[in-house]
Parts: sequence; C-alpha cells; structure tokens
Amino acid sequence: MSNDANHGPLWVIAVKSIVFTLITGVATGLLALTIRNSSSGDLHTYTAIFTDVTSLNRGDDVRAAGVKVGTVEDIQITDKRLARVKFTIRDGVPAASDSVLQIKFRNLVGQRYIALQQPDPSGSDATPVSASARVEPGHVFGVEQTRPALDLTVLFNGFRPLMRLLDPEDVNNLSEQIIAVFQGEDATVEGLMQSTASLTTALAEKDQVIGELITGLSSVLTDINSRSGQLDTTLVTMQQLVTGLSEDRQAIGASLEGMGALTTRVSTLVGETRPALRRSIRHLGVLAQTLDTNSDDVENFLRTTPIKLDRIARTASYGSWLNFYLCSMDGRIPMAEGYMGDVGVLPVAGRCR
Repeated sequence: MSNDANHGPLWVIAVKSIVFTLITGVATGLLALTIRNSSSGDLHTYTAIFTDVTSLNRGDDVRAAGVKVGTVEDIQITDKRLARVKFTIRDGVPAASDSVLQIKFRNLVGQRYIALQQPDPSGSDATPVSASARVEPGHVFGVEQTRPALDLTVLFNGFRPLMRLLDPEDVNNLSEQIIAVFQGEDATVEGLMQSTASLTTALAEKDQVIGELITGLSSVLTDINSRSGQLDTTLVTMQQLVTGLSEDRQAIGASLEGMGALTTRVSTLVGETRPALRRSIRHLGVLAQTLDTNSDDVENFLRTTPIKLDRIARTASYGSWLNFYLCSMDGRIPMAEGYMGDVGVLPVAGRCR
C-alpha cells in the first residue's frame, strides 16, 4: 500500500508517460525537419540545368530574396557535361518563365543554396510575377537561365603566381625596414599628420566652391548630353578624317619629304643671296632719302605724267602705229624779182584748233 501511495495509480503514470512520449516525439520530429531543411505545405517540383554545381548537395535550400522557399531534392549528371538539379518550391511562391537560378554561398564553410531571382529592370532579386509569366510544376529551366557559383579555386589560383613571389622572410624584412624608418621620426610623422589635417580642413572650408564646381560640371554634362547627336557626328567625322589620313600616309610622308627638301633649298638660296639683299636694303635707304629730298620734283612728275601719257596714247589710238598731223608751216621763199614775204599754211582743220 505504501508503494502505491508514493507512486500513485498506474493509469496516472501511464498518462504521464504517453504525454512525455508525444512531446518528445514532436520535438524530435521538428528537430529532424529543421536539420533536414524540410518545408511544410504543398510543394511543386521543378528542374534546372547547371554547368557546375560544385558543393551543392541534396537538402540544400532554395531561396527567394533570402527567404527559404524550397529544397534541393536530387542532382544528376546529364549530357555528360551538365548537372540536372531537381528541387521543390512551396505553393504560393511563383516561378516565372524568365526567372534566373543562381548558386550562391550559404556560409564560409562552403555550403551553397539556389537563389531564385525574378527579372526586374531596377535590379531587385525578387519581384511580383504576373499570372501569364508563371510556369507550371515540372518546368525545366535551361542553361541560359542558370548561373553557377563563383569558383574560389580558380580565383585563388589566379593569385598563385603572386603568392609564389612572396617570401615570408622578405615580408618580415620589409616590415622591419618600415618600422625602422618611422622610429625616431615622430616629429616628421606629426608634421605630416598636421599637414594632412590642414589640407582636409581647407577642402572642407571650400565645400561651397566644390559644390559650385560640381554643379557647373553637371550643367556641362547636361549640355553635352543634349548635343549627343552632334557629338556623335563630330566623332564620326574625326574618325573619317583619321581614316583618310591613315590611307594617305604614304602621300603625306612623301609631301613632308618634299617640303623638307624645299626648305633646304630655300635656306641655301637665302644664304647665297643674303649679301646682295643686304646691299639692296642699304641702297634702298639711300633711294628713300633722295626721294624725300626731291619730293617737289617727284610730286610734279607724278602730277604731269598721266597727262603726257594720255597725249602719247592718242598718237597710237588707231593701230600699231603713230599718227602725226602737220597743223602749221611757215617759211620764206626768195623770188627772182625780190622778196615776196612769208608763205605758210594756216591751221584751219578742227584737230589743230
């Protein structure tokens, strides 16, 4: 009786055991689902073809905008060079016909997940999908809609030549030399820091000027953008000019050679005639002085010369000969009976008046 009093009725113990077992089972199931990255609710199955699925395993997440929406179910080789990945997505998460599936790093350990990215011109990874763009379960996303993960091995192999050139001992020596340079140079370093601070302060004080400069540059760029057509035409014309010069480079080279030869000859000619030119210039000064001294005679010559030339021109106005007219003649003819007086011709013609 004492034993029954201490432990209670058997049915109470049985009920407690059943409740404990149920709670433990549910907790274990939830823990198992969490460990297996399982999702609840209706699931739709899709397939994607990747060129590389390194480190992607069954049970890895399928995420949209960073939220888990599905799980990788199976990975197989297809066409001897591609990977066929079958995954599930929860009901209610739309998949578009132009969605992009990219394998990304889940953590630093190397685990991966598939990111479901919806097309968006603004650059967002997930956007609402219209009903007309959704795909039915079982749809296969081709290679053109998938992106493999970044291959860190290839990335690090690119740095391998640099790593080979770095000798740990050389790095230590360089560090010691840098420390040795700065040791005992506190004043120099302090002055450098003060100068840097002064420069930074000066730039901060000129923020208005810098802002005006940026505004001016913005206006210039806006003007250039508004004249993009003219700028394109100018660039095309310059390209055509450069192309034409390139095609005529031989002729241009020959012309430059000819110009060089001409310059040499002109230089030789000037060198040979320089003494004569010097004398001519000196005598030109003497001539100018003489003309200035006799300026009255020169002025009279310039004034009367046109009149004389006009009269001379009239004598040859009828052809390539000179016309002379006898307008008057006077003389004395002795007679047998004595002197009869003057005999002559009077200028009665109109041209002699």
